[in-house]
Amino acid sequence: MKKIIGNFVLWVSGWKADYPAEYVVRKTVMIAAPHTSNWDLLYALAVYWKKGIPAQFLIKDNYTKGIHGYFFRWLGAIGVNRQKNTKMVDFAVSLFNATDDLILMIPAEGTRKRVEKWKTGFYHIAIHAKVPISLGFLDYKNKIAGVGKVFSLSGNFEHDMRVIEAFYETKTGKYPENYNPKIY
Repeated sequence: MKKIIGNFVLWVSGWKADYPAEYVVRKTVMIAAPHTSNWDLLYALAVYWKKGIPAQFLIKDNYTKGIHGYFFRWLGAIGVNRQKNTKMVDFAVSLFNATDDLILMIPAEGTRKRVEKWKTGFYHIAIHAKVPISLGFLDYKNKIAGVGKVFSLSGNFEHDMRVIEAFYETKTGKYPENYNPKIY
């Protein structure tokens, strides 16, 4: 069902999917960038569903409760109780440790507004969970969404961030003024 929906969303919106088979892995922290619009989730999920990838994402747990909770969990939402002092990196690492398959989308900017630099939790999650980083992208200028690279982090933060930054510098968000290509 999700595959049909993903194909339909991409077709009706005129978007193309770019997710090469060699970038399909069982466990990864999937950076989701640029993140400047609520529409980003729809296009990202459409690409993953088209490829049969069960990507998941973290969201406030009030979205995953109640009658509407089923819908968000069906989309791939994992609820996080933000009232507790939840250590997000530890929580995400525990998710990776509890399963053999997890594609966890992280919007590294942390918001749809312009930021001076990205949050680095995605990096620490990947290091501690010992999983690769996937560079998921949305390029509104060219109407292409997908994954452009998968790599294991070197542990050299500066080097790894330069690799990531170089990849995203050519990507255009829905609201380009809200995207800062200088990520660290």
